[in-house]
Amino acid sequence: MTVKKKTTNKNKLWASLALLALFTVLFKSCGIKPNSWQPPTKPEFTDKLKINEELLSSQKIDLNGWYGPEDIVFDDEGNMFCGVHIAENIFSDGKILKITCNGEVEIYYDSNSWVAGLHFDVNNNLIALSHKEGLISISPQKQVTVLAKKDEKGREFLIPNGLDIASNGNIYFSNTSHKSAYNVKFGRKLIMELKEDGGLYKYNPKTNKISTLIDGTYFGNGVVLSKNEDFLLLTETSKYRVLKYWLKGDKKGTKEIFMDNLPGFPNGISIRENGSFWLGFSTARNDMLDNIHSKKFMKKITFGLPEFLQPKQEAFGMILNVSEKGEIISALFDDSGKIIPEAGAVKQNKNTLYIGGDNLPYIGYYSISKD
Repeated sequence: MTVKKKTTNKNKLWASLALLALFTVLFKSCGIKPNSWQPPTKPEFTDKLKINEELLSSQKIDLNGWYGPEDIVFDDEGNMFCGVHIAENIFSDGKILKITCNGEVEIYYDSNSWVAGLHFDVNNNLIALSHKEGLISISPQKQVTVLAKKDEKGREFLIPNGLDIASNGNIYFSNTSHKSAYNVKFGRKLIMELKEDGGLYKYNPKTNKISTLIDGTYFGNGVVLSKNEDFLLLTETSKYRVLKYWLKGDKKGTKEIFMDNLPGFPNGISIRENGSFWLGFSTARNDMLDNIHSKKFMKKITFGLPEFLQPKQEAFGMILNVSEKGEIISALFDDSGKIIPEAGAVKQNKNTLYIGGDNLPYIGYYSISKD
């Protein structure tokens, strides 16, 4: 009888734990209200997308314990700048770092937040997108001016992301979300929920006014102007695509798809001297995620699961060189993720391609042997 009682109690305990786990999953699953979407069949890694080991030759610039160089820029003297956060998967605090030509790493600006987009204007002010202060300008004397924290409707730029500056001084930038600051859980929610949020904006320094160009994007991310500044490109990470927004010509003020059905999650994008673009990816596409995107209930349940059971970001380095027409010219890979596990930031300086990412503790650099 004693043995039976112990067995019965043990079974009750396991049943209670299972019930608790089920209620926890169901409770957490209420945290999203996802849209249904059928992703197109992902492209094969063949032809121009054939896997190679080019990025395995990359080297590293250590960031002294900082993480997440999401954008990389250079001043006229060749010093490098990037925004970072304080620890892996902790995005609530951060700095802007300066890496000198001698390789010394120093704090350039204590932003108290992660800083994504960076760009120097014609007056050598460092224009930056702070997750705490919004669109800011940092003078050479390190005086900080907040240019914009909200759009015309009063919605805050909580995850300002990519930016570029036109020759007339206009600043173009994206904001991934008005709803929440960035953290890993909210990032997953944006990807799985698949609802438009944030947008694409123009800041006019002459009038100090913000204009919304695209109201609502699917994880709007990297931003870059074309060589002739007749259009703007914006990566939409969660939909595996790049949008084109026309700034000049008959199509001015309209948007269209520039590239679709990409093989991964597009993140940063930058221009080359020849007018083509570098397109970096956070990782390759995930079959499990693609398979549940059309099933709202499955997405809710998956979101409620413990983190270790959810779709994972694979360590997969991928960069595409893309023409002005959206055609793939060439590809660089580290499919093992040993050296370049992600390529969220891609910026060329002379004959070197510098590579960053949301959680990298270093900046990778790859020598470009030929165009």
